[in-house]
Amino acid sequence: MLIKDGFDVMVYTNDDPIVAKRLEEMGCVAVMPLAGLIGSGLGICNPYNIKLIIESANVPVLVDAGVGTPSDATFAMELGCDAVLMNSAIACAQNPVLMASAMKKAIEAGREGYLAGRMPRNRDRGGR
Repeated sequence: MLIKDGFDVMVYTNDDPIVAKRLEEMGCVAVMPLAGLIGSGLGICNPYNIKLIIESANVPVLVDAGVGTPSDATFAMELGCDAVLMNSAIACAQNPVLMASAMKKAIEAGREGYLAGRMPRNRDRGGR
């Protein structure tokens, strides 16, 4: 209904790739799959589903919920997410201002790492 009424809908959803694709097909301008339970700080519980959503999406993918550490935010961006929404990770930190600064740097590092392209994993090379 909101889409029909002319709203740009950025929809919060679970991490189901099929549901995310259907929401995109309905006309949502972005999908926001949860990484973990809201406020849990558990990080990205199912990175494979998040990656599947990213690989099939033609709209921005914004990870929401579950992010607890800067490394969680970096990982989301390294997977190819367009953004990470967060609240509890900063609001519940012992030093929210310092955590916000750390999250900004983590997002930037993760995005640059994604754009730079990860070296291939090769178990046969023994680190060479």
